[in-house]
Amino acid sequence: MARMADTETETTVLPTAGDESMSPTPVDVRNVALTTVAVLGGIAILRWAEPVLIPVVLGILLSYVLSPVVRSMANRGIPRALGAFVVIALVCGAGGLATYTLADDAVNIVQDLPRAAERIRVRMNERGHPQDPGLLEKMQDAASQIDKTAAKATEAPPAPGGVTRVQVVPAPFNASEYLWASGRGVIRFLGQLAMVLFLVYFLLVTDDLYKRKMVKIAGPTLTKKKISVQIMDEINQQITNFLRVQVLTSVIVAVVTSVTLWWFGLNNYVVWGLFAGIFNSIPYLGPIIVSGGLATVAFLQFDDLLMTAYVSGSALVITSLEGWLLTPMLMSRAAQMNPVAIFVGLLFWSWVWGVWGTILAVPMLTTLKAICDRVEDLQPIGELLGE
Repeated sequence: MARMADTETETTVLPTAGDESMSPTPVDVRNVALTTVAVLGGIAILRWAEPVLIPVVLGILLSYVLSPVVRSMANRGIPRALGAFVVIALVCGAGGLATYTLADDAVNIVQDLPRAAERIRVRMNERGHPQDPGLLEKMQDAASQIDKTAAKATEAPPAPGGVTRVQVVPAPFNASEYLWASGRGVIRFLGQLAMVLFLVYFLLVTDDLYKRKMVKIAGPTLTKKKISVQIMDEINQQITNFLRVQVLTSVIVAVVTSVTLWWFGLNNYVVWGLFAGIFNSIPYLGPIIVSGGLATVAFLQFDDLLMTAYVSGSALVITSLEGWLLTPMLMSRAAQMNPVAIFVGLLFWSWVWGVWGTILAVPMLTTLKAICDRVEDLQPIGELLGE
C-alpha cells in the first residue's frame, strides 16, 4: 500500500515552470548548417549538371512509358532487344512524320503573330477619338519623355581640355554568326536526343537489371529481399500509371481541342490541338499559354472579339475539365499531389532547368512522392506532397 501511495504521489506532481524537464530541446546548429550546405550544394549540382541530368531524366521517364509495350512483346516471344528497337523506331518515325507534316502550319502560325499584334495595336488605337492619339501612342510618348529625362539626369560631364571623348558603337548584326550559333544549337539538340534514345533503348533491354541489383544490396535475409521487391514494384507501378494517365489525357485534350477548333473554323487547328496536348502536362501555366496564343490567332483570323473569346475560352474549358474531372478519375488518390506542392515544384524546377524543368516538374514530383511514400525515412516528405 505504501508503494501505491508513493506511485500516486509521483504521478500527481506537475513540473513547475523552472523544471528542467520542461526546458526546450536544444537544436544542434551543426546539423542544421550541414543540412543547409548539403541542400545548396545539391541545387548547385542540379544547375551545373543540367546537360547530363535532363537527358537521363527524359530517358528514364520515356522508358517507363514504353516499358509495358516492350514487356508485352517479350511475353509473346519477341526478344527484348528487337522489341525495344521496333518501339523506338516507331516512336521516332511518328515524331518525324508529324514534324514534316505540320512544319508548314507551324511556320504560318509564327508568321501570323506579328500581324496579329499589329492588328491589336490598331484596334486599341481606334477605341479613342480619331483626332486623339491612341493608348499605345500615349504610352510611347510617356516612355520617350521618361527616356529624355533619364538621359538628362545621367548626361556625362564635359570632357576636360586635351581629352577626346570616345563613344562605343555596338557591332552590327552578323547574319553568319547568328546562323552558326543556331546551327550549333540544332546540332546540340540532336546530339542530346540521340543520347536520350540510346539510354531509353538500354533501359528497355535491361528491364529489371537494377531491380535485381537493389534486391542484392538490400540485405542477406529473404524477408528484406521480399520487402525490397515489393517496394520497387509498387514504385514502378505508380510511376507507370501516372505517366500512362498523363499521356492518355494529353492525347484526349489534343484530339478534343483540334475537333473544337475545326468546328469554329480556325486555321491550323491540328497544330494548335497538338500544342494543347503537349502543354497540358504543364499545370496552370500550359493552358494559359495555349489560350493566349489561340486568342491572338483567332483575333487575327476572325477580327471579332466575341469569336476570339469563344475560341480561347473553349480551349481553357477543355483543359480545365480534364484537370478537374478526368485526371482525378483515372489516377488513384495516392498518386495525387496538393496544388501548393505542384506550384512550388513548378517554380523550383523552372528556375533550375528552365523550359525543360517546367515540362518535367510534375513527373519528377510524382516519382519523388512514389518513392517517399514507400521508404519509411522519407514518408514525411511524401505526406507533404500528397493531398
